Amino acid sequence: MNDEPVVVGGSGSPRLTAAICDELGVEPARGETRRFGEGTLFVRILENVRGRQVYVVQSTVFPTNDNVVELLFWLDACSRASAASVTAVVPYFSYGKGDKKDEPRVSIRARVLADAIEAAGASRMVTMDLHAPQIQGFFKLPVDDLYALPLIADGIRGLCLDDPVVVSPDAGYAKMARRYASRLGAGFALVDKARPGHGEEVEVTDLIGDVAGREAVIVDDFIASGGTLAEAASKLVERGARSVYAAATHGLFSGDAASKLAASPIERVIVTDTVETQPAPLGPKVEVVSVAPLFAEAIRRIHARESVSVLFEDGG
Repeated sequence: MNDEPVVVGGSGSPRLTAAICDELGVEPARGETRRFGEGTLFVRILENVRGRQVYVVQSTVFPTNDNVVELLFWLDACSRASAASVTAVVPYFSYGKGDKKDEPRVSIRARVLADAIEAAGASRMVTMDLHAPQIQGFFKLPVDDLYALPLIADGIRGLCLDDPVVVSPDAGYAKMARRYASRLGAGFALVDKARPGHGEEVEVTDLIGDVAGREAVIVDDFIASGGTLAEAASKLVERGARSVYAAATHGLFSGDAASKLAASPIERVIVTDTVETQPAPLGPKVEVVSVAPLFAEAIRRIHARESVSVLFEDGG
């Protein structure tokens, strides 16, 4: 009996799926996705997966709702094809910011998506750098939330900075930013900001920490519109930073983010390939590091029924 993992790639992550399969030494499973004129989707797996362990790789962004629904259809198709288990490998989990009911008459969107993934047939989920770690508790199934920190930190080291200071974009990310600083042997600073409404833009109000004469590296879990990042970079330059860099797990680069970053004082932006369907080119300032080795190792360990806890040593 063939005991190799069956890796299915959705439309949201074809290149990352191929890279994961290269790491595992397997071929991506054959399948097809059709989009009909009225906007509906059709998926079909073209291999026998009865009794096999299947891993569906799909980031849920650009187009977000289409890719969410496609993920659910793949999970359902594999489950109905009598797979022994179906693991949802979701490199970027959309609606991660919808993790609470902080005002009347709103949906807890992350919980709805968690329920949908379970109902569609997933028996486990593997993801990376959830915006809110407590989202793991929305699932009844096991969730492995991998950390991109080791790979991104290696990318930052590749910049060969002399006197770096790691900058957290807000208080909520300070704990992870301190881990970056510890791993890199760098200083630490914190940007104080406020979000006046529901939009993606926020206002940078202050900077806590010394960046004068140093090379500042802003770290975050994702970059969306780029406005806050550009504003924070300008604040760092005002406070005497010699140069400014940025790094984030998920490079969304929505709207005119690329042009904002191009016009900003940021010299280099490091992101991973959890998102590969951005609507516009990333631009010359952006460097992409692959998380395929980390996801492949997680799949390998899950498939062999080994512990995955070793993969959390640098971020937990």
